[in-house]
Amino acid sequence: MTLTALALNCTLKTKRAEDPSSTDRMLKLLAAAMEPLGVTTEFLQLADHDIKPGVTSDEGDGDAWPAIRRKILDADILVMGTPIWMGQPSSICKRALERMDAFLEEKDDEGRMVSYGRVAAVAVVGNEDGAHHVSAELFQALNDVGFTIPANAVTYWVGEAMGSVNFVDLEEIPDVVQTALDLVARNTAHAARVLKMQPYPGDKG
Repeated sequence: MTLTALALNCTLKTKRAEDPSSTDRMLKLLAAAMEPLGVTTEFLQLADHDIKPGVTSDEGDGDAWPAIRRKILDADILVMGTPIWMGQPSSICKRALERMDAFLEEKDDEGRMVSYGRVAAVAVVGNEDGAHHVSAELFQALNDVGFTIPANAVTYWVGEAMGSVNFVDLEEIPDVVQTALDLVARNTAHAARVLKMQPYPGDKG
């Protein structure tokens, strides 16, 4: 069974930025770990898109969210990657979560949230403490809006506080990070396959 994943890169950088994104590197490593498991990943760098503030699925003229929303719902797996800023997920990450709040009121033909049956995982990078706090925020929000969180569904790297070395600068990926990447890949793909074969029940019988 083939699966599709959408990786939302919530870095504050655009693709035009001179410095490469550590979040992008982590997301690509996770995609590489999922590929042998039959998962094809599409990447979106949210800073390149005009996502309007709000909590509906369409905030009007020029809003890029409706097209992104469609990609989220078309994928089996959602991966949210964010840097740590001031101990928090990035502002772009929070905006995406706010826009997914609309899923609470949007139902399919069986009375389920439109996001049901999709699995979510998280990738976090930073040069300060906060990876557990950030993943906890994302897990709660994503679960609230209908996503299933598999066991051990986060991979992260946190460098020295106030340090100058970023994840993208590492010549070799630490073994513990690679182990976490492989675990996230296996568990996420497994959960997505289970839900495709046996969806959550609805309220229509």
